[in-house]
Amino acid sequence: MKKLLTCLCFLAATGVAANDTRELDAHEHGVGQLDIAFDGAIVAMEFHAPGADIVGFEYKANSAEDRAAVDAAVATLARPLDLFVLPQAAGCSVVQAGAALEGDDGHDHDHDHADEKVHSEFHATYTLNCAQPEALTEINFAYFDEFENALEVEVQVVTGAGAQAFEVVRDAPTLDLRSLF
Repeated sequence: MKKLLTCLCFLAATGVAANDTRELDAHEHGVGQLDIAFDGAIVAMEFHAPGADIVGFEYKANSAEDRAAVDAAVATLARPLDLFVLPQAAGCSVVQAGAALEGDDGHDHDHDHADEKVHSEFHATYTLNCAQPEALTEINFAYFDEFENALEVEVQVVTGAGAQAFEVVRDAPTLDLRSLF
């Protein structure tokens, strides 16, 4: 477990550095971010996606219809094995899953910005336990089937062998994991 926490800290630090250097790309519509750390039987995942990708808007959900769309999206995002499908042979189960909508205007809060657009983002965290981790050969991104505005997911994977980055796109929704272990 200590190794997994180290991996997650590495992913968090890498994400922070990436956001500092790519601030303009930090919130790109159509592009989500998935960080995955593998540590034996434990798989930890952290996912971010723009509100426009998930519910089709980024403004504050004021209407009952908008609030219902956000609630449905949060419920869907809280089911990781329905979105990021792992081989059945791996015997993975959800230990922890949570999702929420977070609002961010992308600016410092020391000036008036009432006329500026708000950028909302969905954030989810997952912990899985896999009975047969050696069977983790791929991830099928059914996520694209659930969210029609999602076009790409930038994936960072950390294993005992190191870290690698991938792009998974709607037209090729499977990430091959065999070379990572």
